[in-house]
Amino acid sequence: VMKSNHHLYLFLLTCFIAILSLAGCNPKAGTTNTTSSDSIENFDKFYDRFYKDSLFQMSRIQFPLAGGISDGQGEEKWTKENWIPLKMKITEVDTTEYKTSSYKTDSLYSEKIWLDNSGFWQEYTFKLIDKKWFLVYAEDSNN
Repeated sequence: VMKSNHHLYLFLLTCFIAILSLAGCNPKAGTTNTTSSDSIENFDKFYDRFYKDSLFQMSRIQFPLAGGISDGQGEEKWTKENWIPLKMKITEVDTTEYKTSSYKTDSLYSEKIWLDNSGFWQEYTFKLIDKKWFLVYAEDSNN
């Protein structure tokens, strides 16, 4: 009788260790499924919301913003008070009249819109900061 209890004890102990070993592996396997707060913000979703939601837009601009407004009368720096919310994505610009260009990496996006031989151009740069996108540069020139 003692011999069979000893085998049962060893069997249960082996099962217990195996379960603990498997349970210990789960958190490691789970790290690939990061929560949304740990992941990098999707640029396209950010970009759409940035142009649709002016309150969201203001929350994603770090003032003082590099760049400024120039209109032939001089240049003015961007402030929260003089910021004009952006409404039109570069994909919505009338390219029969205006020229556009854009450049994107994993952590930077820059776009430019201009009218040939007019002195009018706009340039905006977005940067990934702490896994969220922000507008870090805006130049609006009409000279």
